[in-house]
Amino acid sequence: MARGLLLSGGALAALLATALPAHSAPADAFDDPPPDKIIIKVATVNGSGCPQGTTAVAVSEDNTAFTVTYSEYLAQVGGNSDPTAFRKNCQLNLVVHVPQGFTYAIASADYRGFAALQSGASGMQRASYYFQGSSQTAFKNHPFSGPYNDNWQATDTTDWAQLVWAPCGVQRNFNINTELRVNAGTSSPSKVSFMTMDSTDGDISTVYHMAWKTCPGK
Repeated sequence: MARGLLLSGGALAALLATALPAHSAPADAFDDPPPDKIIIKVATVNGSGCPQGTTAVAVSEDNTAFTVTYSEYLAQVGGNSDPTAFRKNCQLNLVVHVPQGFTYAIASADYRGFAALQSGASGMQRASYYFQGSSQTAFKNHPFSGPYNDNWQATDTTDWAQLVWAPCGVQRNFNINTELRVNAGTSSPSKVSFMTMDSTDGDISTVYHMAWKTCPGK
């Protein structure tokens, strides 16, 4: 089965989502990334889209990007598809070790995969995230309509004034919730439509980046 873009070299907290910048941040709004290495570990993983052992998190050498990869994230309908396969989800709980004196926020998140949607069928990717102990952000939805047979990409960005920063001096796990849905719609029941999510990537050298700040008193 065709697969989408599998990305590498990425980094920190993974998948984090948000909404398009209404205006640019002030020149002094953010600080340089910390020089010490960031460490991210998957504490727990649950969901039909990410069976145990099918996800991985990578941190870039310069602490400016993150990548989460999936190897079995596939939603599909039609043909001999399982009736429950139309929706797949994944809940990641990440332990993010940030150098003392620094805090971070996710400025944007980029989601990629492959979709083969029959005429009349549709698909949707959605994501949300939150720090342990805080409220979950609203899900951002990205719809796709058939006929479609290509790689797909969806980006969520956040205005700098609305960024959610990790609490300073307190360890808070980072939770990421993603979902794929495929609807047969008016397409032929005998034909399969599917959608995969192959990776989630962030990179500060592109529109997908993390924001860093020093904590008060550092």
